[in-house]
Amino acid sequence: MPRFTTSDGLSLHFTDEGAGLPLLCLAGLTRDGGDFDYVAPHLAGVRLIRLDYRGRGASDWGDPASYTIPTEGRDALELLDHLGIERAAVLGTSRGGLIAMMLAANAKDRLTGVALNDIGPEIAPAGLEVIKDYLGRNPVWKTYEEAAEVIGARMAGFANVPQGRWDTEVRRLFREGPDGLEIPYDPKLREAVLGDGAQPAPDLWPLFDALEGLPICAIRGANSDLLTPDTFAEMQRRRPDMIATEVPDRGHIPFLDEPPARDALARWLERLA
Repeated sequence: MPRFTTSDGLSLHFTDEGAGLPLLCLAGLTRDGGDFDYVAPHLAGVRLIRLDYRGRGASDWGDPASYTIPTEGRDALELLDHLGIERAAVLGTSRGGLIAMMLAANAKDRLTGVALNDIGPEIAPAGLEVIKDYLGRNPVWKTYEEAAEVIGARMAGFANVPQGRWDTEVRRLFREGPDGLEIPYDPKLREAVLGDGAQPAPDLWPLFDALEGLPICAIRGANSDLLTPDTFAEMQRRRPDMIATEVPDRGHIPFLDEPPARDALARWLERLA
């Protein structure tokens, strides 16, 4: 199992597959490198690198105070250093996209391009409330079968998803424990993320603007409750050269193997090449 040690002593898991353009994939808040299993077969000509953040997936748990975007961005750069990669493109899903924008502001020379999956510089309150509701808490379901029966109906904005996809998803989202299903990440991620909840939301538009000069792609679930149509439109106004697409029948977040998402990523990779 490939691992590397961060500058503050944590052992983090990653995968490194294929050859070609280095593409660093950064997952959603509570997810891990498995987030990209669906799209991986459709990413031709890339060296696909996936990182499990600290406290998630197969990586070590650490001090919850270190579960921050700046620290996770530092971990991403240290992984590239570990692999001897000077520059890479980043495909960031949700939190991964926030990390990518932060890297553009602070380490732009390490990036060749950025693709954002259902994330932008403004986070809609409705979507944030959904995250607050489940973050760091075990689900009520006792078995994968029970979870798969109902999770599709509970995922806001999703339609026409084959049941087999939900059967797979619940095994990514949860693990089996002695008393039922459990979250596969450090529950203290909740306090790390929500501990500053009383503070005003920072202005993230400067981070998006820091992407200037980099080829960028943005994918939005057409029914997303986290990335609003207005924010998506403003992103396109500021970057008219951005490859932008919406995925029908998807909320937060598209799986990325939907045809519109695959097409957008293919065009983005062509620009990078």
